[in-house]
Amino acid sequence: MKIKINISSDILIKPIIAESILETGVLLNISQAHFDRSRGEVVADVADDKFDLMCKSLTNKGARVSKLDTPIKWDENECVECGACISVCPTKVFSLDADFSLLVDEAKCIQCGTCVDMCPHKALSLGNNNK
Repeated sequence: MKIKINISSDILIKPIIAESILETGVLLNISQAHFDRSRGEVVADVADDKFDLMCKSLTNKGARVSKLDTPIKWDENECVECGACISVCPTKVFSLDADFSLLVDEAKCIQCGTCVDMCPHKALSLGNNNK
């Protein structure tokens, strides 16, 4: 399952993700990370049956953890199949079929929002990523 870990500025310099991995033995596959002086945000995959354990450990260290269980939403009626999303998607969620119609593989979506920002017709949106 994909999760988002939000880290506030007061704990930003602490290695809370590494500590939680060592503490729980739960591995994370980090697919996206953004850090600046004021906050950090990490998108990662964690085994479904290990979510509660990892969530508790990270929360106890001051992070906010949420499930990213709503992938990209595609409005087929608004889409003009221009391909802008294909060129910017880092995980290849979008592709073209033999007849040049757009194909969307939601399972690959890491909810980075890049395609949403690039779509000239606003045919793409994110569910619970708050972007």
